[in-house]
Amino acid sequence: MKNVKSTLVKLFAALALVLATVVTVQAFNANTSTSQTAQAAIKLSKKEKAAKHWIAMRESGGSYTARNGVCYGRYQLNIGYLHGDYSKKNQERTADNYVYGRYGSWVNAKKFWLAHHWY
Repeated sequence: MKNVKSTLVKLFAALALVLATVVTVQAFNANTSTSQTAQAAIKLSKKEKAAKHWIAMRESGGSYTARNGVCYGRYQLNIGYLHGDYSKKNQERTADNYVYGRYGSWVNAKKFWLAHHWY
């Protein structure tokens, strides 16, 4: 009986450790997403603004309502990224988050676009 209790205590301790690890990973992922959103909210330099505008003109002619298959808006984002909110504000925020998360800057995204004709 003593061995059964000892085993149960060890099992519960292991489960608690796994749960704590899952919570920590979820908190880390939430903080990473928040920092990317905060980074995108930073005021853009002239070079960043110019690169962002350049991409918008190549992708949609600057139109917030342009559509090409599953891509929509000024930056031709996958409609899934917009979560049903096609507003200008959400397109701008989502494009910034996408570009900063994937390329680190609009300037880098433009460089990629020039090499591949997409971003």
